[in-house]
Amino acid sequence: MSNANSLIVLDFETTGLSPTMGDRAIEIGAVLIENGAITDRFQQLMNPGLRISGFVESYTGISNTMLADAKPCAQVMNEFADFIGDHNLLAHNASFDQRFLDAELTRINRSYGGKMICSLLAARRIFQHAPNHKLGTLVHYAGLAVEGNFHRALFDAEMTAKVWLAMLESIKQRYSLNNISFALMQKMCKTPKKSVQALLNKEMNKEINKDMNKKLHKELHKELIK
Repeated sequence: MSNANSLIVLDFETTGLSPTMGDRAIEIGAVLIENGAITDRFQQLMNPGLRISGFVESYTGISNTMLADAKPCAQVMNEFADFIGDHNLLAHNASFDQRFLDAELTRINRSYGGKMICSLLAARRIFQHAPNHKLGTLVHYAGLAVEGNFHRALFDAEMTAKVWLAMLESIKQRYSLNNISFALMQKMCKTPKKSVQALLNKEMNKEINKDMNKKLHKELHKELIK
């Protein structure tokens, strides 16, 4: 069973909101989390073959001049497909990033074997009292240090990773869950906010019962070998 603390966190910067309307990716940033620690990173600009608007330049800090010297999207996405392999994936507002991931990989006949999960949906359930669930707000709400600029792909991916790990730690502390599965987090993201506590309490009781059964088994084994 895949653990929620081992996956790839990704973020795209793009020319617009919809690949079906002709928008393309212009930067990909990602971090690999293994057992709760960031162990690898991937970041590249990519040339979409078209000029980006002044708004996108201002919003991201990525200029047309920078993109002119970048590798084409196909080359970068081929390298990124190798990077993600079969890892599970995470993004903040994942439906947006998944649309661009799927569109860019489809263009080069590549795919991925992992599942995608959304840190925005998770935050709405774990950090219910946050003022809102924008990435920047969650970073401050979780008390995380900020060293970089939002709206650049790698920085946003790293901040998303830290918020995700903070949420896992919050669950661990509140519900005594040491091994939080990716499947449980997927289930929680589909659970109504009012029902999340009951879901996690049920999971906590399952883990308590499992630990008790292990202890009873050990004690019985000791008695049998006397």
